[in-house]
Amino acid sequence: MTQNITIQGIAGCYHDAAARDYFAKYFPETDINTIECDSFPHLFDTLDSDPSLKGIVAIENTIAGPLLQNHELLRKSNLVIAGEHKMRISHVLAALPGQTLNDITEVCSHPMALMQCEQFLHTLPKAKMTETFDTAGAARHIAENHLMGQAAICGAYAAHLYGLDILAESIETNKRNFTRFLILSDKYSENKNVTDNDINKASIVFTLPHTNGALSKVLTILSFYDINLTKIQSTPIIGREWEYRFYIDLTFDSYARYQQAINAILPLLTDYKSLGQYKECDNEI
Repeated sequence: MTQNITIQGIAGCYHDAAARDYFAKYFPETDINTIECDSFPHLFDTLDSDPSLKGIVAIENTIAGPLLQNHELLRKSNLVIAGEHKMRISHVLAALPGQTLNDITEVCSHPMALMQCEQFLHTLPKAKMTETFDTAGAARHIAENHLMGQAAICGAYAAHLYGLDILAESIETNKRNFTRFLILSDKYSENKNVTDNDINKASIVFTLPHTNGALSKVLTILSFYDINLTKIQSTPIIGREWEYRFYIDLTFDSYARYQQAINAILPLLTDYKSLGQYKECDNEI
């Protein structure tokens, strides 16, 4: 069985690696074919156009924080969260075979990756830094053009995919760099990953009336039903000054109690939407 998965970026990027890790763990019998998208809006448009597709999208990073654009794209789409995956983002320095660190005169990568590896790059004083569209793209460019003296900061998967040698591993300054990815599916497609008994996490979004204690009342009810908040993110509502939309991730031991809690808070909410009910990621990071 083959599943088409949309990713943001090209083959070898971190979205690609995360998709393969997730499906190898939960669906080892499934071969995946990645569909490359050049931007997150393009990814969501592609998913919305074909219900048979699934997608993977980064939603937050332990260093860069939440990707607010993707929160809004998800809210406006007809997609739901079918699962999640957490992955450590570890960079390597990769170049054409046969070269050493002393041969490198230029390092290419996405500006964020260059910034995250700044401490290591100080050990290469004769190498200039060049920004590129993405990390995997830098590796592919070097491989396809046989560029001696150039190295890419990318993931190990990208280095192997494009036949580059890894000159240095784990070169990021902060080793606690993790990204949480969401697995997205058409809302009418069956979620084969979990059953109701396995579901222990949900993501919702809502707005509240502009009254005193509105959010506090909602949180109190959720606490009464033993619902744990693992994340709460507010974003301003365009055109409604000083009013906010709340994105909340919830975990729970009882799916029935979760449903009771949602029914209890619904009268207090406006513009409520469930973004997905799924199994919490259990991979160790």
